[in-house]
Amino acid sequence: MSSKEVTIARIYTLEGHDQLNQALDILRDEEEIFGVTIIRGIAGFGENREVHTSSLLTLSLELPLIIEFYDKPEKVEKAIQVLKSRLDLKHIISWSAMSHVDSTA
Repeated sequence: MSSKEVTIARIYTLEGHDQLNQALDILRDEEEIFGVTIIRGIAGFGENREVHTSSLLTLSLELPLIIEFYDKPEKVEKAIQVLKSRLDLKHIISWSAMSHVDSTA
């Protein structure tokens, strides 16, 4: 098994803001990022403290979304800059990690 350094980035956004498909297109087609996962939250709030939830009593059409991706550090940094320049993304975090690849696969 071999290991390599990667950077993981996580973008916090809301479902109704039409950023998901645009971000996926940029990450897949333009930046050719290695791995991307979209996570839909059942509840959350941001800096304005407004709660977005999937509860039937307070059903929100703007559920929280997390767009998470990873690749080589320089590719992730470039992808973040492209995403920030084209989309109104306000909450992006990133951190270093190790990818453990089975070299026999």
